[in-house]
Amino acid sequence: MGIHFFLFLLLVSFRALLAQEFEAATIKVDGATTVAETDDNFICATLDWWPHDKCNYNHCPWGYSSVINLDLSHPLLSKAIEAFQHLRIRIGGSLQDQVLYDIGPLRSPCHPFGKMNDGLFGYSKGCLRMNRWDELNRLFSRTGAVVTFGLNALYGRHQIRKGVWGGAWDSTNTRNFIKYTVSKGYQIDSWEFGNELSGTGVGASVSAEQYGKDLINLKAIINQVYNNWHVKPLLVAPGGFYEQNWFAKLLQVSGSRTVNVMTHHIYNLGAGVDPNLVSKILNPHYLSKVEETFNSLYRTIQTDGPWASAWVGESGGAYNSGGHMVSNTFVNSFWYLDQLGMASKYHTKVYCRQTLIGGNYGLLNTTTLVPNPDYYSALLWHRLMGKGVLSVHSTASPFLRSYAHCSKGKAGITLLLINLSNQTRFQINVENNMNFNLAVRKTTAMYRGTAFMGGLKKSMSWIGTKADEQLHREEYHLTPKDGNLRSQTMLLNGIPLTLTDNGNIPSLEPVRLSLNSPIFINPLSIAFIGFPNFDAPACV
Repeated sequence: MGIHFFLFLLLVSFRALLAQEFEAATIKVDGATTVAETDDNFICATLDWWPHDKCNYNHCPWGYSSVINLDLSHPLLSKAIEAFQHLRIRIGGSLQDQVLYDIGPLRSPCHPFGKMNDGLFGYSKGCLRMNRWDELNRLFSRTGAVVTFGLNALYGRHQIRKGVWGGAWDSTNTRNFIKYTVSKGYQIDSWEFGNELSGTGVGASVSAEQYGKDLINLKAIINQVYNNWHVKPLLVAPGGFYEQNWFAKLLQVSGSRTVNVMTHHIYNLGAGVDPNLVSKILNPHYLSKVEETFNSLYRTIQTDGPWASAWVGESGGAYNSGGHMVSNTFVNSFWYLDQLGMASKYHTKVYCRQTLIGGNYGLLNTTTLVPNPDYYSALLWHRLMGKGVLSVHSTASPFLRSYAHCSKGKAGITLLLINLSNQTRFQINVENNMNFNLAVRKTTAMYRGTAFMGGLKKSMSWIGTKADEQLHREEYHLTPKDGNLRSQTMLLNGIPLTLTDNGNIPSLEPVRLSLNSPIFINPLSIAFIGFPNFDAPACV
C-alpha cells in the first residue's frame, strides 16, 4: 500500500513537471553602486477613519477598524506592529479633511461621523477626542510605531462649486491640536496636510496656489510649536493622486524646504468590484504601466523641489475598499511586492499600504486581526531588504520580476523574484557585475546553477571562519495553500504561516542551501533569496 502511494505521488509530481515550461535566465546585479535609497521605515501601513457602516458594492468590510473605534487593547494588534520593531503608521484617509480635534474653540460641534446625504463622501464631520488621541499614542509608544498624522486641510474653507473648495485654510484647530500633542510629549515623525485634494481631487479639490500658501503657514506653526525640539517633524503633502502641473506648482509656490516630502496615492488596479483584478495582477505589462508615474514624480521633484523626497502615502491596489477575496489573499502579494520593488527603484522613501486593518485590503483581518498574506510579505521585505537599491538586469521573460537591495542588517544582497507565469519554472543564474577598479578593471563573478565562480570575498577575509561554511544562500519561497491563489493562508517554504499556539507572529525562517545548488522559481510563486557572501561594496 505504502509503495503504491509513493509511486502515485511520484507520478503526479512527474506529470506536473511535464506540464510546466522551463526557462533558464541570468540575473545580473551591480553591487558597486546603489541606484536609489529608501527610508529605514520604508514599510508603512495606514489607519483610516471610516465608520463601521462604510459599504461598497453591497459589502461592508470595515467593521470596527477605524482610528475612532478600533480595539487598541487587542493583543494581536500590538504583536502585529511590534513584529516590525518600528512600523510606520500613517493616520489618514478620505474622511480626514472632515475631522475636528476636540481641543479649543471650534466652528461647529465635535460629534462622531454620521451618514449625511450631502456630506463629503456621504458623511458629516467627525471628531477626534483628546482621550482617544491619548489612547492611540499609548499604543504607538509601547509598540515602537513611527507616526505620520494626516491633518484636516479643508477646515475654514468654503465650497466654490461642486468639488472645488476655496478660501484660506483656518489653522486654529490644527495649531491647538499640535500644541496639545507637544505638551503631552507625543512623538510624531511627520504631519501630512490633506488627503486627495490635489489636481481635480477626489470629492474635493484645492488649487495648488492656495495649497502652497497654506503649507507655508503650517510650516511656520510647526517651527514655532516645536521651537525647543532638536528634531522637528517633517511636513508632508499633498497626499493625493499625482498630476504633474499641480505638484510642480505646489513646490514652486511653497518654496524651498517648506515641504519635506511629496506624497502621492496609487490605486492602479482599478475598482475593487472589477472581475479582472486577478488577471491584472498577473499581467506584467499592466503592472509596469504605473512605472511612468514614479518616474515623472521623481523628475518633477528634481526640477522643482530637490530638497523634498517622494513617498507613496496610500496604496491599496484596488479602490473602494479593495477587492473582496482578492486584496486579502495570496494573489495580491504579486502586486504588492512588485509595487515595493518598483517604487524603491524610483527613489520612493516610504510606501504606505492601505490599510493595516480595515476594508478588504487590510494587512490584518478586520474581525480577528489574524494576519493576511500581505502582512507576511511586508514583514519579510522589512526584515530582509535594506535601504540600498541595486541595479538589476535580467534575461528572463517579463513574467519574472526581479529586484535587488543590500541585505538589511547583514552583509551581502537580497533578491526578490516574482514569478507571474502559471506554467514557467525558472532556473536562475545570478551574476555579480562589479567594476572593482572603477574605470580601470571590470570583473564578472557568477553564481551559476551548479557552479560557483569568483566574486565572493576571499576566504582569508573571513577571519576565524572556514570559507566553506560561508558559501550558502538563504531562500524564502512563498506559495498559496493548496495552490489556490485566493487562499488567505501563505506558505513559507511549504509551511503554513499561522499564529503560534501562544498567539504570536510565527518566526520566518529561510532554508539554507549551498551556492553550488541551482536556484529554481516555480510558477506563480515568490522568493526572497539572500546572498550573504555577495561582494557588494555599495552595501558596506
